[in-house]
Amino acid sequence: MRTKHSFSFILLFCFGLTTSVIAQSNLRRQADQLFYKFAYAKAIPAYEKLALKDNHSHHAWQRLAECHLMLRDFEKALPYFDRFINEEDLEPDYYFKYGMALKSAGKEKEALKWFKRYKKLTKNDSRIKRYLKEGNYASVLFNSRESYEIEPVHFNTEYGEFGAISHNGKLYFSSSRIDEKENNLYDWNNEAWLDIYYIEEGIDSVPPRKLKGDINSKYHESSLVFSTNHKNDTVIYFTRNNYFNKKEGFHTKKEDNKVESTSNLKIYRAEHIDGEWKVTRNMLKNADHYSSGHPSVNSARTYIYFASDKPGGFGGTDIYYAKIHARGGIGEPINAGPVVNTAGNEMFPYVNNEGQLFFSSDGHPGFGQLDVFATVADSIGAFKDVINLGKPINSEKDDFGYFAYDNGIDGYISSNRDGGAGGDDIYEFRFYPSLRVEGKVTDGINLKPLNNVKISLYDQKTSELVAETLTDADGSYEIFIDRKRNYMIEASRKTHPKKNIYFNTFTTPRAERVLVQDITLDPILDVKVLAGLNKIYFDFNKHNIRPDAAEELDKVVKLMTKTYPDMIIKLESHTDPVGSHAYNDSLSERRAKSTYEYLIANGVPRHHILSYKGYGERQLVNDCKGKEDCTPEELELNRRTEFPIIQIKGKPLAKSN
Repeated sequence: MRTKHSFSFILLFCFGLTTSVIAQSNLRRQADQLFYKFAYAKAIPAYEKLALKDNHSHHAWQRLAECHLMLRDFEKALPYFDRFINEEDLEPDYYFKYGMALKSAGKEKEALKWFKRYKKLTKNDSRIKRYLKEGNYASVLFNSRESYEIEPVHFNTEYGEFGAISHNGKLYFSSSRIDEKENNLYDWNNEAWLDIYYIEEGIDSVPPRKLKGDINSKYHESSLVFSTNHKNDTVIYFTRNNYFNKKEGFHTKKEDNKVESTSNLKIYRAEHIDGEWKVTRNMLKNADHYSSGHPSVNSARTYIYFASDKPGGFGGTDIYYAKIHARGGIGEPINAGPVVNTAGNEMFPYVNNEGQLFFSSDGHPGFGQLDVFATVADSIGAFKDVINLGKPINSEKDDFGYFAYDNGIDGYISSNRDGGAGGDDIYEFRFYPSLRVEGKVTDGINLKPLNNVKISLYDQKTSELVAETLTDADGSYEIFIDRKRNYMIEASRKTHPKKNIYFNTFTTPRAERVLVQDITLDPILDVKVLAGLNKIYFDFNKHNIRPDAAEELDKVVKLMTKTYPDMIIKLESHTDPVGSHAYNDSLSERRAKSTYEYLIANGVPRHHILSYKGYGERQLVNDCKGKEDCTPEELELNRRTEFPIIQIKGKPLAKSN
């Protein structure tokens, strides 16, 4: 059917005239904002700088891997994946992404291993099959943790509304609502001709009003965008049927022995004169025998993007762009190319404040007819891939007219999906970025980061274990979480007692991507545990420090000179019950002194060992009486050295003699 009708009918069909994170660094915040606006090429240098910062390097590696994968730089992505892919308790999603990078780099056998690992952990994810079928990297990779909420705007009517954009506190859109003053109906569907309206943002009580001036005519107007001219005055580009200076233009063609006259669409420019908008220019790149429409300009006002069915394209309608010259002229249109354009129809381009192109298409794999897509471009602006924004932005019907505010999380789309008020309706969307909790675990005494702390995340309501991970060398951790839930973090380490942290995400601002939960753990007051000591052995009837005992005492030296340099201890040495009390007292005293002298000789300050003493067999750890009633192993348990902690932080209590 599209092959028999003009571009204006295709566009009008889509117009609705038929029933068709707390306290993260500025650098990290900047990089993440670019990432979530699909500006991957711009995000890469920011993440490269971030990777140099110890407390953010892990996050930067993950994002650099994803950015390069999105840009199809598979070889560049792999080294970043390799930095973290073997970590314990990694989000399974990274196994899938790593598999895609390997497969795309020609490493099929390795990729299969990671796909299998991913499938084992997430059995119901159909993305592997979809990826292998479509080969659409970016759409499949688009983070499943990202989500949108949409709701219809209050000014939708039983007629058609679409193409909302915001400018200076006003929301502009096109509508076929009936104007009682004019009552000029369009014969095709007995609705009014499209006109451009506006409404004050945030004031629901004031109804929409028509744009003043001569932009609105007796024909269709839609898809406006604000720009500036060479004088830096505000101008409007918009779409209208071929009608300029009160003259109608038609293109006549012959099909199936029938002569048909068609009023194609063109892009016009209007300027603000004496308080009203006046149409001052018919864009020079327009033509009578094809249509051009849906203009959009980049933030710098240096390029205009539009849709056209001009000859030489890839399909029905393609996306084009052209340079806006300093004096206001428009350069030669350039087709956006086969990454964007298909044999189907691409239209409604929109360029956000980061220069990323969004558009609608019925030619790329999608959920229905027209779907909204985002482009992935490299550092020089070349298109590398497209991303289907998924549901609920897209539906089984036509979804188009994407517009986003500069914050990247709020905006509007248009759709003729089921449940609307009219043919086409405007919907407000709210983007919910993925949310994660992250933090650093530090020692409560020396304030140094603690690695290998087990972080267990529980749902408070169900007591379900949601996720587990270990802190890295910098003491950092991060876990993806859901919004509107109560959580408990349990932090535990052999050297530090467990600690529970409670928080919730019910009041987390929508724009927030990170919740910071730093944790401080106080150490357990046990030298053996803190130093990771094995048993310190003495040969039978001897007090000299054996080599294996020296290795253990070196751990105590490190603990007292580097980990906790203010620590003060006592030394207590014990024997088994074999021999007389006098002999064992003397032996344990000699062993205590040997231990003391070794620690002092290897750097422990003399006044940090308050005393050393031998207790002989007076403090046995079991019921041994002698060789007759105990095994050698049971006897050995009593031949030990204890290190009671007197003080772990602050000034020394006293000096030993």
